[in-house]
Amino acid sequence: MEVVNIHEAKTHLSRLMEKVANGESFIIAKAGKPIGKVVPIDQPETAPKKSRIGFMKGMFTTPDDFDTMMAEEIEEMFYGNPDKFKDR
Repeated sequence: MEVVNIHEAKTHLSRLMEKVANGESFIIAKAGKPIGKVVPIDQPETAPKKSRIGFMKGMFTTPDDFDTMMAEEIEEMFYGNPDKFKDR
């Protein structure tokens, strides 16, 4: 197994990680003493993700007047209400 010092590991991290991706391991040492071991992770086979579309179906309802809800208030915010100011 390859032993590399910290400086070399920092300098050649991409090259070393490529080796790890290919199944090789290496040890990182400081002043000649091993301090860590880098090994490939066993990749579990990933199952296809389940679709999340419709996962909240039936948990809430939409009002029938959703598309016109508060239309008068919104119109008043944009255009104002001249009837409110007639008495002043």
